[in-house]
Amino acid sequence: MKIIDRIRKGTTLSFEVFPPKADKPLEPLMETLDRLYSLSPDFISCTYGAMGSNKGRNLEVVSAIQQRGACEALSHYTCVGNSRADVSAALEEYERAGVENLLALRGDFPVGVEKKNGDFLYANELISFIRQRTDRFCLAAACYPEKHLLADTMEKDIDALLKKQDAGASYFMTQLCYNVEGYLRFVEHARRRGVTLPIVAGILPLLKKDGLVRMTLSNGCSIPADVSSLVGRYGEDEESFRAAGHAFTVELVRRFLSEGVDGIHLYTLNRYEDVASLVFDADLRKKPAGA
Repeated sequence: MKIIDRIRKGTTLSFEVFPPKADKPLEPLMETLDRLYSLSPDFISCTYGAMGSNKGRNLEVVSAIQQRGACEALSHYTCVGNSRADVSAALEEYERAGVENLLALRGDFPVGVEKKNGDFLYANELISFIRQRTDRFCLAAACYPEKHLLADTMEKDIDALLKKQDAGASYFMTQLCYNVEGYLRFVEHARRRGVTLPIVAGILPLLKKDGLVRMTLSNGCSIPADVSSLVGRYGEDEESFRAAGHAFTVELVRRFLSEGVDGIHLYTLNRYEDVASLVFDADLRKKPAGA
């Protein structure tokens, strides 16, 4: 099933995982996936590293998800460093694996890599190329409620969204966001400009102070005052921060749901227990009796 068809039926729940490095076993992630399936997600996405590093493990993971049949697999796919021939070959691999859903991204350039390496500079170019080649795939695209790091203004960032929409994207997924009001302002602004596609909200559960700081800085996301107060109050006590962060994230998810968001996409960091607690406590799914 194409994910856009599921989104049109109502609010979705989905997860993101990342594959192990080439020299690490795949079994721990497979075990985590088995547990995540029990939460009845609509789809699970899988990342890979900069410039396509670890792409082989990504294919293994999305193939396994798709073959299991518990939910749809969504594979990240970046254009940096890829030629048209590379993309065509990759699409054939995904098709053989039964994968119908891709998240089309520009991707990150490692330090020292020439930024014109490959045939595509931006995600809209990748989306357009795929659409011209085949209509098999449902293509998601990224959006940034607080503006992409490289965009000079929000207006220019929404210009980029419109290019992705016009190129053939089916829906958008946000970068992590802890500010519901900021998200709503972004959506309103985007709608005024002509963005009509569904927008799924991406949320990274608050688990560790260092992880919060690292991820927000690397993605250009703000740390709202209420999150900052958690860092100040509990930042040196890992267990207390985890508990307070969990309560904050539960309320954050509930607020997104109350605003009628198209979907909740949880960045799991491959951690089942924390994600399951969030899913149950935020009433995304009912906790099994006796669990």
